[in-house]
Amino acid sequence: MAGAASSDQPARGGRTGNPAGRFADEIAEVVRDEMGAVRRQLTEAARPAGTGIALLAAAGGCLILGVGAASTTVLRMLETFLPRRLAVAGLASGYLAAAAVLGRLGLQQLSAAGDNSARVADEVREAVSATAGAVVPAGSAAARQALGGGRGPESDGRNEV
Repeated sequence: MAGAASSDQPARGGRTGNPAGRFADEIAEVVRDEMGAVRRQLTEAARPAGTGIALLAAAGGCLILGVGAASTTVLRMLETFLPRRLAVAGLASGYLAAAAVLGRLGLQQLSAAGDNSARVADEVREAVSATAGAVVPAGSAAARQALGGGRGPESDGRNEV
């Protein structure tokens, strides 16, 4: 009886004398070691990724600044032979046309991908249609007002944009 009681007692190293208990302790130790190794690997992998993401964000900021500078340069070049309003309208029209073409191509690619991508493409089309339905009339009114030299007969003097 003394032997049965001693097998449930903790053995050297704090482990139980029971073979099943020792096995569970050893498995727990292996799992802890493996989890520590996985955690270290993830941490090591995340450091360069974090740096990479920060560098990509900085590159995106530089890209936006570069596009703005290029846009200003193109506008100044257009203003050398066009009135300012016409140069601005032409540049804006070019950007809008490029956005429409690129957007249409992107939506076609999403639709061709199928499944969830096609559903996303449909949702984007609906959102763009709803936005365009609200923006185009306001933009047309603003353009008519700007080209008409200010107030038209239907204007009450407020800026309607």
